[in-house]
Amino acid sequence: MSDVVDVGEVVDRVWRADAAGMLGALSRRLGDFDLAEEALSDALAEALKRWPQDGVPDSPSGWLVTTGWRKALDRLRRDAVGRDKVARLAVEPAPEPGVDDRLAMIFACCHPDLAEPARVALTLYAAGGLTTAEIAAAFLVPLPTMAQRLSRAKRQLRERGIRFEVPQPHEYADRLPAVLAVVYLVFNEGYLSSGRSAQRRELAREGVELARQLAALLPREPEVAALAALLELHQARAAARFDSWGRIVLLEDQDRRLWDEAAIERAALRLRSAVRQGRPGPYQVQAGIAALHALAVSYEATNWADVRSLYDRLHALDPSPVVLLSRSVATRFAVGPAEALDEVEALGDRLSGYHLWHAARADLLAALGRRAEALTAAERALELATNPAERELMSRRVGELRL
Repeated sequence: MSDVVDVGEVVDRVWRADAAGMLGALSRRLGDFDLAEEALSDALAEALKRWPQDGVPDSPSGWLVTTGWRKALDRLRRDAVGRDKVARLAVEPAPEPGVDDRLAMIFACCHPDLAEPARVALTLYAAGGLTTAEIAAAFLVPLPTMAQRLSRAKRQLRERGIRFEVPQPHEYADRLPAVLAVVYLVFNEGYLSSGRSAQRRELAREGVELARQLAALLPREPEVAALAALLELHQARAAARFDSWGRIVLLEDQDRRLWDEAAIERAALRLRSAVRQGRPGPYQVQAGIAALHALAVSYEATNWADVRSLYDRLHALDPSPVVLLSRSVATRFAVGPAEALDEVEALGDRLSGYHLWHAARADLLAALGRRAEALTAAERALELATNPAERELMSRRVGELRL
């Protein structure tokens, strides 16, 4: 036993670090997420009562799972439906949480049969250890709404018979994209608005941590490592992305002295290791683009030709008009603004309802001296933008063009 006295802090730390493993261990053996969650909740309450007197166990997560296992069997004994099941389970030893349990929980939470909002909420709750209130605050929705979303997601797990098991390696190609997409979405939800809300900054950090955990659990999957590197590279710039008033600072205007150079170097090393495995994928390309920006000594010194080339590779892997829109930024500096504008105009039939398409047009038109057209484009971008920080940025741009 250790002599740690702040039991509440220890319980909170263990839950955040090991929630996926603990819930996964119980869910796999019990075949029931709700029962596993209730039993673990009972175990947490028991820990808060006993650990102050008995001391914190050397393996807190093991103690919680063992206690949760016993609590689950007690619940089954009280349930007429569960009495047959408890006879079989009672002879088995209590599970010990491990790597496979954490992976099983993450893959179950991110199962492609679940709707995207359900995947995100459940992943943060069961794999990230966030409370319902924290998730609701992060996504700016009322607590009852998020509680219903989580309840619905857990019910879908049960009704669709989604098993808590690690996919076989040959199944990764089908299952990993959904997992990585959820982690990326978690990060993006917090990253864009991180200057507006502390809860959303926490959400971005949670996305980075989830990506790192996956990279540690799946060391032979280069796309997992690349996603971790990508998020680390973005997060390394977090201190420079918003000014003291909470306004977005564009990449070209950021004070690079505020960037975390050590984190950038670590992420670059992670990316190089992933690329050496010789299995290219879109996250590796995106991370490569982010690395070119992060390692450049200035915005002007960025190797725009290489950035443009990487966007070509990304479009080959992910043929999206948004990728081509991003490529046009590199075209502006590698070739010229007129050529970049031609590329942007060619996307109008697919992106005319996208605020960043209009914002890109505004910047290029202004660079070519066509201020009246640039103002019209910037005003349209402002109309379409919904994020408060982006709206403030576009308002500033409109004001500058009106001068």
